Amino acid sequence: MEKVKIEKNTVQETLIVPLYGRKMCSEKFPELYTDIFAKNLCDRLDYDFTELEKKNDSFLYEFGSLEAAMRQLDIIWEIKDYLKDHPRATIVNLGCGLDETGKACDNGLCHIVNVDFPDVIAIRKKLIGDQDREKNIACDLNDYSWMDQIDGSKGVIFFAAGVFHYFKRDQVRALVLELAKRYPGACLVFDSVGKLGIRLMMSKTLKNMGISDVDGFFYLDKPKEYLDWSENISVTSRGYMLGYYDMKSPNISFSHRLLARICDSMMKMSINRLYFG
Repeated sequence: MEKVKIEKNTVQETLIVPLYGRKMCSEKFPELYTDIFAKNLCDRLDYDFTELEKKNDSFLYEFGSLEAAMRQLDIIWEIKDYLKDHPRATIVNLGCGLDETGKACDNGLCHIVNVDFPDVIAIRKKLIGDQDREKNIACDLNDYSWMDQIDGSKGVIFFAAGVFHYFKRDQVRALVLELAKRYPGACLVFDSVGKLGIRLMMSKTLKNMGISDVDGFFYLDKPKEYLDWSENISVTSRGYMLGYYDMKSPNISFSHRLLARICDSMMKMSINRLYFG
C-alpha cells in the first residue's frame, strides 16, 4: 500500500504529534492503553519520525503521551456509557484529526461522524477512508452547516479532544448552546484546563500571535460553575488524569502519578460532560 507523504511545517504535520504520542503510549504502557489504529496509521505515513523518536525516553514527553492516552480512555468511557442507553446513537468526533476513537467504541450498531477542516479530512480519507456506518464531514466547526448532516433521532454524543483550547470563550459557548437547541437528549464530552494550564499549554502559540493575555481563550477553573449556560444543560466534571482510572499500572512510576495529581489539581485538567435535557 502506498504511503502518504507528510511535509514538514504544514498543517498536516500538526496531526502527527498526538498520533505518535498515542502509538508511543501503547508501546510503553500496554496494560493501560492500546491503540492499534495509531500504530497502523504511523506505518502508513511517509514522514521522518527521527525528532520524535529522540524524545521517547524523555520523562516529560513520556508523560505527554500518557496525557493523550488518558484523555482518550476517559472519552471512550463516556461514549460507551452513553451507548448503553442509546446503542444506535451517532458518535461525532469534533476536530477529529487522525483520531479513531469512534471505532474504539463501535458496538456494531452506532454511527460515526468525523468533522474537521477540509485539508484535514482530505488526508484522513487518504489514510483511513469512510468505513461502514461512518462518514467524514469537511467543515469548520464554527460553520454550523455541518450539523445539518447529523441525525440525532436515536441519540448523539459529541466529543472534542484537545480542540477547545484553540477556541475563544464565546465560540465554545455559542457552539454548545446551538448543540443543546438542536439535539435534546444528546451529550457533549470535552477536555479543558484552567487559566494556568492554558497559559503553559499555549505559550508558544500565544507568543507567535503576539498575545500576552489568555482571558479571551477558553479555559475553565471551575467547570461546573462556568458551564451553567442554560437550564437545559446539566454538567458533570472529573479529573482528566485520575478521574476515571487510578493509573496504578506496573510501568507507571510514582513520579508519573504525582505529576498527574498536580495536573488535575493545580492545572485544573478536567473531562466535562454536558447533557442536553
